[in-house]
Amino acid sequence: QVQLVESGGGLVQAGDSLRLSCVGSGRSFREDTMAWFRQAPGKERVFVAAISWLPDRTVYEDDVKGRFIITRDNTKNTVDLQMYDLKPEDTAVYFCASASGKKLNLYGPWDYWGQGTQVIVSS
Repeated sequence: QVQLVESGGGLVQAGDSLRLSCVGSGRSFREDTMAWFRQAPGKERVFVAAISWLPDRTVYEDDVKGRFIITRDNTKNTVDLQMYDLKPEDTAVYFCASASGKKLNLYGPWDYWGQGTQVIVSS
């Protein structure tokens, strides 16, 4: 059974940092594009960042550029999202996703999803 499981969410104050982690199981994700999405209360799920299976290729949504960093460790089947200078508008459930098949674009389509981890940023 293929699974993505997120962890690392929590309640923090504005300006704090937080690191989210997503671990995959059931298959290798080495050749997948991996991504993070988020869904704020009452809103649709939106793209946050993605990292290619190719070296040194990442993309970020404009609101998180310069504050969030996505990394991956193929030896551990993990993808992390380091978040700095968190703001109340970053409050959301954060989801990990993967796109298989050595895709050259960084925008999916996405084959697997995790269940999400809640991040709450208080002002």
